[in-house]
Amino acid sequence: MPSTSYHLHLPDAFTSCVVFASPHSGRDYPWSFLRGTVLDDHTIRSSEDAFVDRLFDCVPQFGAAFLRAGAPRAYVDLNRACDELDPALIEGVSKRSHNPRIASGLGVVPRVVSNGRAIYRGKLPMSEAERRITRIWHPYHAKLADLLSQSRTQFGSSILIDCHSMPHEAVRNSKGQSPEIVIGDRFGASASSDIVNQVEAAFERTGLRVARNAPFAGAYIAQHYGRPSQNQHAIQIEIDRSVYMDERAVRPNKNFHQFRKLLRGVVAELAAIGPRDAGRMAAE
Repeated sequence: MPSTSYHLHLPDAFTSCVVFASPHSGRDYPWSFLRGTVLDDHTIRSSEDAFVDRLFDCVPQFGAAFLRAGAPRAYVDLNRACDELDPALIEGVSKRSHNPRIASGLGVVPRVVSNGRAIYRGKLPMSEAERRITRIWHPYHAKLADLLSQSRTQFGSSILIDCHSMPHEAVRNSKGQSPEIVIGDRFGASASSDIVNQVEAAFERTGLRVARNAPFAGAYIAQHYGRPSQNQHAIQIEIDRSVYMDERAVRPNKNFHQFRKLLRGVVAELAAIGPRDAGRMAAE
């Protein structure tokens, strides 16, 4: 059975110009993919933004759309350009200029999961990569682009909150003061500073430790959709997985429900950023 590209959750009425998305929380693993990988069913999930979709499932209650991936990141990475093909994995792909993501095995069709563990024994045919991109990548991005366009039409601007999680190892430091939230705006290129300041403040008011652009500034999605000069802003949010889940077991920890409740308040604040209620005002 083919993996689903995305799941879309809409509000009863759009009252927010903000669109929330979770491109790496998909867990609709195709049986043929699980049969073809050298990894077990547990290890294959190690690069998944597990449970991020559950953390943000309250989004429609605040008048905003929530788009979440169906297909897992290990199958197709939606935060890569569709032409970021890995010559070490895909047959017939010629080497181009150096791309650190591709070189590390993290192209649009990944060669590895976390810690560089190989997904396959050998190479994949180009036809398989093209099939995944056609069935998974293109529908997801077509829908995301459509949601942002609709928001700009209705409200005059759109704000993408791209929701991710990060391994604790990626932000841990010796002083124990590592950030729990990393906000990425590609160093100011993908969103206006005023909007990013409001996003940062919403998280800081909860007492969470927040950093900007280090170690994650935003990848393809922030770069592609962030067009501040056109009133379209894209901000990547990374959450330290250890805050809400047992990373090794890939399951929620005892803090999950409390943290999910805390994020509900943050989501309410984020959904209130920018122009609101344009549709209702027009109707009146």
